Amino acid sequence: MCRPVIRPDPDRNQTMLPVIALVGRPNVGKSTLFNRLTKTRDALVANYPGLTRDRKYGEGEFEGRRYMVIDTGGISGDEEGIDWEMAAQSQQAMAEADIIFLMVDAREGLSTIDEGIARKLRQQSYSVVLVVNKIDGVDPNVAMSDFHSMGMAEPYAITATHGRGVKHLLEETLKKLPDKGPTVTPAATGIKIAVVGRPNVGKSTLVNRMLGEQRVVVYDQPGTTRDSIYIDYERAGRRYTLIDTAGVRRRKNVKLTVEKFSIVKTLQAIDDANVVILLIDAHEALVEQDMHLMGYTIEAGRALVIAVNKWDGLEQDQKDWLKRELKRRLRFVEFADIHFISALHGTGVGHLYKSILAAYKAATDSLGTNRLTTILEDAVNDHPPPLVRGRRIKLRYAHAGGRNPPVIVIHGSQASDVPNHYSRYLQKTFRRELGLHGTPIKIEYRSGDNPFAGRSNKLTTRQINKKRRLMKYVKKKR
Repeated sequence: MCRPVIRPDPDRNQTMLPVIALVGRPNVGKSTLFNRLTKTRDALVANYPGLTRDRKYGEGEFEGRRYMVIDTGGISGDEEGIDWEMAAQSQQAMAEADIIFLMVDAREGLSTIDEGIARKLRQQSYSVVLVVNKIDGVDPNVAMSDFHSMGMAEPYAITATHGRGVKHLLEETLKKLPDKGPTVTPAATGIKIAVVGRPNVGKSTLVNRMLGEQRVVVYDQPGTTRDSIYIDYERAGRRYTLIDTAGVRRRKNVKLTVEKFSIVKTLQAIDDANVVILLIDAHEALVEQDMHLMGYTIEAGRALVIAVNKWDGLEQDQKDWLKRELKRRLRFVEFADIHFISALHGTGVGHLYKSILAAYKAATDSLGTNRLTTILEDAVNDHPPPLVRGRRIKLRYAHAGGRNPPVIVIHGSQASDVPNHYSRYLQKTFRRELGLHGTPIKIEYRSGDNPFAGRSNKLTTRQINKKRRLMKYVKKKR
């Protein structure tokens, strides 16, 4: 039996990524700025299940600060402003966000739609930054003057296509947001376990089973959980925090506004967790949404345990087929344990803790420089790096660069040119030698500077005279 721990967690809200929403009328450059902020050509999770075609979620980083960005479709309007009922997607992005970038077009100037959006934002007391895009090719002073009448704070002039003004925009904006970068504080909150999966796969049932009590509402209807619920408890003298998340379903099935709101909470819960339990429905096998959730978990660097629920309801031939299918499709997550369970009846649920503890230990253990360097040297001797531009890559030493996930920093010459296949080889080698089970590993490379770079090839006068004296001495001896 688990014993719930009733206590405030002052750090909990501080571990969530801050969220920036991009809103505005069509063709003002929201998607371009989205890609600039996330440093991608598309959303990190552009096809993430549960997102409508008008909303994209991505993650960005600026000077060590991480944040989430939501891109929305354009808001269309009439002469009175905007049809707010038709802007449900933008409404939800605003509700999820800590700060809103209201984007306008410098070339087209102020429109009635811009004014209508600004008026709605003022009425709902959102934190808003006015961003004037496409400032290149126009007089900035003239272009900016049009938008002062919107009654908002001083606008920021940018060109999202080329990145002009974006750095200043981020510098000033992030100052206004609390630092919510994820920090692992196991002593304060225990091991944070996020239970994620599609709707109706049994997440809340599993949470109740792990707690040993009816703590979370369970109802046979998809979408019952509509926010991430944090539950602190103790088991066998160790503290845990279970995070029960809302289900994420296919885009075409997302209709309830409150369910759309839950998606960002699920992504934040994954980012906030130490270990993620991905729950899969054995009756539906492995589907696209499961793969997207798995991909996001790995991208976030979180330890992973896979649980196949409703296992007891399958025939033996179905079980055999599903095991083969999982082995075939989950080769890229060979480090993660797979458990076959019944959350309803409790079959196999207790075994999850062994994998959780192993994954957490692997994700948070200290890694010594000497040990890492020895493993690197052995790996290089067994399988040397390839040639790049006719020169052999030389990897000299390694040290730890972070935890949860383990980050291994490797130094050497031309280290930044290490190909992906060799990085995968090193990851497997480090995982095997260090016993890092249940967690992804990230490898970063640092190329050392040439100590002779910038020196002249010409000999100095002192060196020439020394060489002459040496030659005279050799001649005299002969």
